[in-house]
Amino acid sequence: MGSICDIAITGVGLISPLGIGNQGFWEALIGGKSGIAVRPEFRDSPHPFRIAGAVADFEPKQHVKPRKALKVMCRPIQFGFAASSLASDSAEITGNVDPTRLSTIFGTEAFYADPNEVASVFRTCMVNRCYDHDRWGQAAMREIEPLWMLKYLPNMVASHISIAVDARGPSNTICQSDASSLLALIESIDLIQRGGADVVIAGGTGSQMATTGMIYRGLHRLSRRIDDPQRASRPFDVDRDGMVAGEGAGVFILERTEYAQARGATIHGRILGYNRAFHPIGPDFGNAIAASISSAVQHAGLAPTDIGHVNAQGFSTVEDDIYEAQGIRQALGDVPVFAPKSNFGNLGPGTGAVELAASLEAGRHRTIPATLNVEHLDPRCPINLSSHSQSVPNATGLKINFSDTGQIVTMVVSAD
Repeated sequence: MGSICDIAITGVGLISPLGIGNQGFWEALIGGKSGIAVRPEFRDSPHPFRIAGAVADFEPKQHVKPRKALKVMCRPIQFGFAASSLASDSAEITGNVDPTRLSTIFGTEAFYADPNEVASVFRTCMVNRCYDHDRWGQAAMREIEPLWMLKYLPNMVASHISIAVDARGPSNTICQSDASSLLALIESIDLIQRGGADVVIAGGTGSQMATTGMIYRGLHRLSRRIDDPQRASRPFDVDRDGMVAGEGAGVFILERTEYAQARGATIHGRILGYNRAFHPIGPDFGNAIAASISSAVQHAGLAPTDIGHVNAQGFSTVEDDIYEAQGIRQALGDVPVFAPKSNFGNLGPGTGAVELAASLEAGRHRTIPATLNVEHLDPRCPINLSSHSQSVPNATGLKINFSDTGQIVTMVVSAD
């Protein structure tokens, strides 16, 4: 039975803690490098905010045009735009696609403002060293930049990209935490299959590193290994104690396989099947993950033995890793597994897309990278996870994403 999905991937663009661009990202990943380090601005902090997987050497002016748009782009929006430019260039869609049939769908989140940007604004509302909200409308609104809010709206990623490439087809934004980017890819596939577009620029971007966002989310899910950053993210290891914050973006150009072939595009891989589900986090969550995996494999027209590898969510949180490992074992047995968050942490809505690119490369090279810091696999996580790179039997992989509120996405991909 063949796949009923079969959507071609003709372009990939990545902005990640392991590098900018697909080749550098894969070389760092297969080389076992870590993108997690001490954040200079929190060097003396005793809190988990001290470490993160930050994107280094990113110069937005090299990627964002017109440059004046940068004044209304926060850092994750810049990442998404830059990754889109890289993906669009690799797919050669400029001038080769009817703009009325070109769409943009992105997974994002509520972007958090830099406290330094609004510190002076809040000071205007201080009376006797106390904040007075009644002063906001009269005093603060004279201080805040008129276009300030545009820098942080979730839908602005897709908006900026659509304007830049003259994409006149449907534009959409999905905000479902860590599941956002794969959900955006699924919505893109559905859009193509129902005839709403020929080509979709799809992906996700995010940052778990914004100070206000980290304060809002709290410390309870973060690793305390702040004095050993590169060993802090340790998915499925018995000594794991939490995730590491990160940032980044991944973008794919998706189109019907026959459409891509007709325009002579290079096909990097195919999305063969998927499943999206919801189940409250709890003791039965592993069964829900197993059911999602099985549904995605069935949707792809495959058998469980056809899956060459699993690219795990691998949060490095104690309970989440147990549930996920049990679901993988239940659905796919002893399939090889890797967890790239060990290299760069949790990128929020950018996670799924960046990690899906890792699966494409793993399939192309028939090799999955090592999962870093797995010194003693937790016996409650019965999966085939290795601290060394492994060869895999074929080019087909399955990516798992889920959020802390219970959204589950599984996607089957195959490299060309």
